Amino acid sequence: MAEAADIQGMKHSPARRWLGRTGAVAAGVPLLAGLLGGLAAPQATAAGPTVSAATTGAATASPAGAAAEPSGSSTVSVALDTLAPSAPTKGDTLTISGTVTNKSKKTVTDAQVDLRVGPQLNGRTAIDDAVERSNDTTYDPLPVGGKYKVEFEKLASGISYDFALSVPVNKLGLGGDGVYQLGVTLTGRTAAEPYDHTLGVRRTFLPWQPEAVDTKTKFTYLWPLISTSHISAETGSDDQQTPVFENDDLAEELAPGGRLEQLVSLGSQLPVTWVVDPDLLATVVAMTEPYRVRDGNSTVAGKNQVVARSWLNSLEKAVQDNPHIVALPFGDPDLASLAHGGETVSGTLGHLQGSSEVAALTVESTLHVQPATDFAWPVNGAVDPSIVDVATSAGADKVISRSDSIQDNLPYTASAARPIGGGTTAVVSDTRLSTAFEGDVSTAGSSTLAVQKFLAQSLAVTLQDSSKQRNIVVAPQRTPSAGQAQSMARALQGLDGQRWTQSSDLVAAAAAKPDTNATTKVPGTSRYPDKLRDQELPPSAFEEIKGIDERLGKFKAILTLPDRVATPFANAVNRAVSTSWRGDARGAREYRASVNRYLTSLSSEVQLIQKSELTLSGRSATIPVTVQNQLLQGVDHLVLRLQSTNKTRLKLDDGSAVTQQEIKIDGGHTQVVKFTGTANANGPVGLTAQLYTADGRPYGDPMSFQVRVSELTPTVMLVIAGGVLLLVLAGVKMYSQRKRAVAAKAAEDKTAADAAAEAGGADETTDEAAGNGDAHDSAPDEAAAANPAPAPVAPPSAEETPGDINGAEPGQPSDPTPDTRPESGDPSGKGEKVDR
Repeated sequence: MAEAADIQGMKHSPARRWLGRTGAVAAGVPLLAGLLGGLAAPQATAAGPTVSAATTGAATASPAGAAAEPSGSSTVSVALDTLAPSAPTKGDTLTISGTVTNKSKKTVTDAQVDLRVGPQLNGRTAIDDAVERSNDTTYDPLPVGGKYKVEFEKLASGISYDFALSVPVNKLGLGGDGVYQLGVTLTGRTAAEPYDHTLGVRRTFLPWQPEAVDTKTKFTYLWPLISTSHISAETGSDDQQTPVFENDDLAEELAPGGRLEQLVSLGSQLPVTWVVDPDLLATVVAMTEPYRVRDGNSTVAGKNQVVARSWLNSLEKAVQDNPHIVALPFGDPDLASLAHGGETVSGTLGHLQGSSEVAALTVESTLHVQPATDFAWPVNGAVDPSIVDVATSAGADKVISRSDSIQDNLPYTASAARPIGGGTTAVVSDTRLSTAFEGDVSTAGSSTLAVQKFLAQSLAVTLQDSSKQRNIVVAPQRTPSAGQAQSMARALQGLDGQRWTQSSDLVAAAAAKPDTNATTKVPGTSRYPDKLRDQELPPSAFEEIKGIDERLGKFKAILTLPDRVATPFANAVNRAVSTSWRGDARGAREYRASVNRYLTSLSSEVQLIQKSELTLSGRSATIPVTVQNQLLQGVDHLVLRLQSTNKTRLKLDDGSAVTQQEIKIDGGHTQVVKFTGTANANGPVGLTAQLYTADGRPYGDPMSFQVRVSELTPTVMLVIAGGVLLLVLAGVKMYSQRKRAVAAKAAEDKTAADAAAEAGGADETTDEAAGNGDAHDSAPDEAAAANPAPAPVAPPSAEETPGDINGAEPGQPSDPTPDTRPESGDPSGKGEKVDR
């Protein structure tokens, strides 16, 4: 961006012009340096030198390839740790503290730290040029002098010494309002150069605006709360679906002193616009309850619930006091990657729509404030037409860009809002201010320099045209470190006086009246930075995600409780396209692979059990197929299809080669599905079983097995039928014989009973006759009664002998002759009855 004010260059002070003429006539630079050193007032300051610590060793003059011995203005390192106030006003005293370190191997003597005020810098480009010339000591202005210096008798090699300078602002010789270059130099002598000359210098900027201007610049600073992806797609099987984290690194960011803790703590005291990734909020909410952390092939219990609750409470309070909050789509999707690598893959942009819809709900339910959800923020604000199209496809009508992408050719910095067509507004952030803290600001010295440069640039914007009010937006890096956040906060605190700026918010900046002279044309695709393009997700990543989507769709279609997997996997897919994967291609691949593996493992819990070969004997038989559901929820809307590879040899159910049945299985159960097969010929037949969803998509792998058909001919069937008939007739005959035997036995028992009765009547008659006879007949009769003769036994007829060849019936005497043998001790034979 060109600025007319910058082209005018820098104004030179009288001291600088004098030094220029002196340099022209001097015999050499050493002589000039000695002369300049001699101009310094010899008065000593009350503050003496203080040795802090040995921090660096002296550089060593070594053979080729090693570091060279520091010399000239690089001999001593000068660090400015503090400069307060950052933007002084009339009556203030400027305090500067820092350290000086002798980096050479030689001792520096007669050292002196001085403060030098350079000329006023006219324009933003002049500030940039001054940074480039920061080590040039050729035209150093004269020091403030007097008592405002610090002297050291000597500086030992590798030792750091503290210094502090306090100078009333009215002693600095400042002129009109503007930005001045401020330098802290160390002059001294070495054994090789025994004259006073500059051995170290550190320059910064001093914004000078003692009174408020009439037209202030409206200033919007974005304060991002964004992190990397931490939660996996896996959840516990309990009712709460306990989340499983890939790691527990987020706890370190949330803990006191951590990156995110510092952002909330500092941001709560600043006039900023919060820019939040709802995924971060959802992740912290999950941490407030029981959660698991992946540890190799298993998981362990997470232990940072207290840290998560404390951070969430602090954030909720901060946004209540400052409700200016913008919610990015869930997971902070990489819009440029979606536009350049995913737009041609079907279904990819559908995720962006879903992530935008869930964003507002997540923020409202967590922080109880309503965020703005119509902003899109591409990486580094770099845009092209395809990125704008993708950003607006999800409902955003405002795209946060940057001035190094949408460039103006104006002599001033234009307002942020630009209409770029189609009802879309580009909110163009200022590149210089947005990148002011991207470098290493981990030390006090580097942070101080970054803060002073930021304030100088902000004042330079206002001074470009004091009659025109503009809206400036600052969009810093997405994930600033704790040190960067602290430096950003110090810079915004330097603007608290509102002498040349007044705070605003992003919604107001986007709605402000645009500058009609500002560029509204979006740069072409060819102008998108190659460095950023190299960090994008490749098209293959979106093909992987498409495959995950397809498998997830089939899996949800068969579940009785699909929401238990729909939400975790939808969020995981959003995280898979997150901007946080920039610069971490390997991490992105591993995350996608973990989501894929877990989905595959869940899907395989519903499967067919492999069968061995079956043998079917007969024309018709049942073919069982077993389906197993090892999930904790039931499956439904699932169809099992069985197909014969040889319809002529084996037909299924309705006589076709393919048949199917709908199945429904409860969680943790197995179901046997039975099909009927009809054989027409002998031999092996291949069968294939396959599960399908209700809409006809295959589910899981097919299961193939073989059936061997053994068909029976009509002749064999007739022989078998004849054999069965003979068995039946034999059974009938045996039944008849048994029935007749029982009847015969009953008749025999009756005949015996009648005979016994008749015999009893005859004996009675004889007794009566004997009682009437002579007495000499009684003795023979009594003998006969004592030894009766055996009664005659009639042989049984043929009809009464259905048993063995001896005519014995089971349960009847086996021998018609009297039993005169001794009793046998052997067990009785089968069907025999032995009297004891």
